[in-house]
Amino acid sequence: MQVERFLVGTLMMVNCYVVYDGDEAVIVDPGGASQEVLDFIDERNLTVKAIVNTHGHADHIAGNAWFMEKTGAPLLIHIDEEAYLSSEELNLARLVRAEFPVVKADRLLKDGDFIPVGDGKLEVLHTPGHSPGGISLYAPGFVISGDTLFQGSVGRWDLPNGDRDVLQESVLRLARLPLDTVVYPGHGDSTTIRAEIKSNPFL
Repeated sequence: MQVERFLVGTLMMVNCYVVYDGDEAVIVDPGGASQEVLDFIDERNLTVKAIVNTHGHADHIAGNAWFMEKTGAPLLIHIDEEAYLSSEELNLARLVRAEFPVVKADRLLKDGDFIPVGDGKLEVLHTPGHSPGGISLYAPGFVISGDTLFQGSVGRWDLPNGDRDVLQESVLRLARLPLDTVVYPGHGDSTTIRAEIKSNPFL
């Protein structure tokens, strides 16, 4: 599987990823409408099999409806994050004065689920703490960590339903992945598990 990063969103720039293998793709964290992402998919004749939210904050879900309309793909989110799709208090849309269409999830994920992409698959790792239903998506060689683990830092825990101790456990779970695993975070540049163990104070 290959991973392509795009910066999207008007609330704040978020990393939207297209994970693809063969002629199939998954879009992760569409924080806003992006013709650039669609052009990438069209140029490679990819079929979008799913749209996945690593968690339900507004900057990661604002483009859900747009991408669902353009691709016809189902929306996937962790079962503990389902309410965030429709609650302006939970997803922080009211706080940041954002407006976007409310959509429902087509599939509710849990830890250990798999999302097929071509001949490969993404494993769902429940990594709460930033939010209750935060997930990371793992495949041999890389992990998309959402707002759990960043280069040199971790996600905030002072937002509604955040929990520092729970987040710490999630970060340590990611730290047990193979050292050469590339980390693709929700914001900022990519890194590796090895680099974060060496330099990230939370690890």
